Amino acid sequence: MKKIIDLFCGVGGLSYGFKKNNYKVAAAVDHWEDALRTYKYNFPDVEIFNQDIKDFNENHLKKIIKKNKKIDGVIGGPPCQGFSSVGTRTVDDKRNHLYLEFYNTVKNVDPNFFIIENVSGFLNLSNGIFINDIIKRFGKKGLGYKINYKLINSSLYGVPQNRKRVFIIGVKNKEFKFPIEYKKIVSSFEAISDLNFKLNSKKGNGVYKYTLEPKSIYQKYMRKNSEKITNHENTNHEDQTIQVISKIKDGGTIHDLDRKYWEIRKYNKTFQRMNSKLPSLTIDTGHRNYFHYKANRIPTVRECARLQSFPDKFVFKGSKTSQYKQVGNAVPPLLSELLAKNI
Repeated sequence: MKKIIDLFCGVGGLSYGFKKNNYKVAAAVDHWEDALRTYKYNFPDVEIFNQDIKDFNENHLKKIIKKNKKIDGVIGGPPCQGFSSVGTRTVDDKRNHLYLEFYNTVKNVDPNFFIIENVSGFLNLSNGIFINDIIKRFGKKGLGYKINYKLINSSLYGVPQNRKRVFIIGVKNKEFKFPIEYKKIVSSFEAISDLNFKLNSKKGNGVYKYTLEPKSIYQKYMRKNSEKITNHENTNHEDQTIQVISKIKDGGTIHDLDRKYWEIRKYNKTFQRMNSKLPSLTIDTGHRNYFHYKANRIPTVRECARLQSFPDKFVFKGSKTSQYKQVGNAVPPLLSELLAKNI
């Protein structure tokens, strides 16, 4: 069985896809307590290192290699806030240089392949200084990998969400070929319409029985080996907020409202509904930028997880706010599964 190390693992979106392709996760590294609680619950057999990546050193790697003999791949998504269009986007942001810790791990482990995932801003910040440095360090004049990278929209690979992220993949002795894009998209309706959208505001644990039959192949796949719906807790909006949301039609925007609402927040995507006939908007860490295509509320954590392609059996831990952030930070498992299959 091939083995990988998942750096900046979060809840394990990348890990999940590789495990589906019969990889063993030899180690997962992060220092976000809630995300690691979620990771541990869903991957109980994986050795977890709860520490800053800068403290994950050669001694740790030697022990992992001694235990596993050979590490075939290193995967991960270094924190992206410094590259994000809603972040500071400055070259001096310390978070922008965490990919160097990723580089040090790859250098010490010498795996057959590596995968780096990040936001689209990674490619163009400071005229491409970071992507050029990665090619220099990891490429044929550096560690010897054949590198291919692509800005991917997850909706073109079976994920019901418009999510654009950069994947940089290096393989020894061959060039990685990205999967062929799908011809058919999965809509928001096809993704979540079997989940109860009228939720009991007094039911606080977010656990429900399935009461509706699956309406799509995607829903059947998400429900596989799951006996209940978890993380499906309602958000109690004020009556005035519900009234405002109700004025926005399926797929509508802030422009469905009176002009007085247009400048309430600085992001023009605020007060926007999912379009039931299209993939959802990007599932982010803020979770309050858009609403359910039918219900007058923001989507639940479970609905967001579905739109990220996490199966229903995958349970999220921590506060509801933390769960939203965990989902929004993750790599869609379905996309990870396709990438792993092509290594």
